Amino acid sequence: MGVERKWLFTLFSVAFLSLTFLLLSSFSIFTTPKPLPSYVHHGSHYPPAFAYFITGGNGDKNRIFRLLLAVYHPRNRYLLHLGMDASDEERQGLATAVMSVPAIRAFGNADVVGKADYVTHLGSSNVAITLRAAAIMMKLDSGWNWFVTLSARDYPLITQDDLSHVFSTVRRDLNFIEHTSDLGWKENDRFQPIVVDPGTYLARRSQIFQATQKRDTPDAFKLFTGSQWVILNRSFLEFCLFGWDNLPRTLLMYFTNVKLSQEGYFHSVICNAPKFKNTTVNGDLRYMIWDNPPQMEPHALNVSVYGQMVESGAAFARQFDADNSVLDMIDKKILHRGRHRVVPGAWCSGRKSWWMDPCSQWGDVNVLKPGPQAKKLEESVSALLDDWNSQSNQCQTSSE
Repeated sequence: MGVERKWLFTLFSVAFLSLTFLLLSSFSIFTTPKPLPSYVHHGSHYPPAFAYFITGGNGDKNRIFRLLLAVYHPRNRYLLHLGMDASDEERQGLATAVMSVPAIRAFGNADVVGKADYVTHLGSSNVAITLRAAAIMMKLDSGWNWFVTLSARDYPLITQDDLSHVFSTVRRDLNFIEHTSDLGWKENDRFQPIVVDPGTYLARRSQIFQATQKRDTPDAFKLFTGSQWVILNRSFLEFCLFGWDNLPRTLLMYFTNVKLSQEGYFHSVICNAPKFKNTTVNGDLRYMIWDNPPQMEPHALNVSVYGQMVESGAAFARQFDADNSVLDMIDKKILHRGRHRVVPGAWCSGRKSWWMDPCSQWGDVNVLKPGPQAKKLEESVSALLDDWNSQSNQCQTSSE
């Protein structure tokens, strides 16, 4: 009798385990459907693609990941850089979070810089990491059209469907870079002092130091300055990296010893290059609030300026404190993004629910579905292009 009970117990155990496995398998079929295959197509007949370079430092892992989710689209390319002041554990944690996103695992279009660089805010190391990022993304992806710089303190005011839709009507040789040759107080404070950025040669973080003497303002080329936040086209960056002309390298040598060189290097290269100076749209498509005269950083944005941001027609805004409630408002009202999820676009084909990410399934990633914010961005871009067409605000020198 004991043997028979033992045999029945074994039989029921096996049956129970089999039934449990079957139920779990069925549940997973309904809750995590297999994504449909899709191919990213590039070219003049398809929407433009963007290469995003997102930077941050120690403690910025979560902010960078949130920003990545807010600007993600399978057609784009993403490179994330946590400076050397961040720990290897934080860098690895960011890489792990990135790979937890189903679409990123499938399309393989987001990377974290493993061998990071020290970045000195006031020094030329910012230009160095930006040029490096452009070179990396050119090697990884031949399809993107524009290069976009963002920091962990930035956030989008439009979806990627909005951005691609508006830029589909923009000439792909244009560069959105705020610039002026009117140096004003910057000539004496930024360009004439000789500074050294230890981040370019020391294996530890250190602040810039300044020589006791100053140098004359150059006359071999014209200096331009403006916002460090840019949207540059691929051909111009190829010129900066691989150009046959020595201008990009000459200016790189000069700006190595300029304070806040990221606010002048690309601006001076593009406006001194005959091939590219007529491709400059004078605007950065960012929403920022500055003091007058401006301080080192713009104001931190919050819910009190949400309405102004939405109506500004800007593509991005800065700067935000970590997890400020206004970011939740942008997620809910503009991006329609769930917590720890990418922004749903026309490419997402899953059913939206509290337990399932609609972007864990996808269809055709080459179609777009712009939202209401696209119209506001379109108006801003049209106004900038009107200025560009009139050539009234384009690489003009202060004497013109």
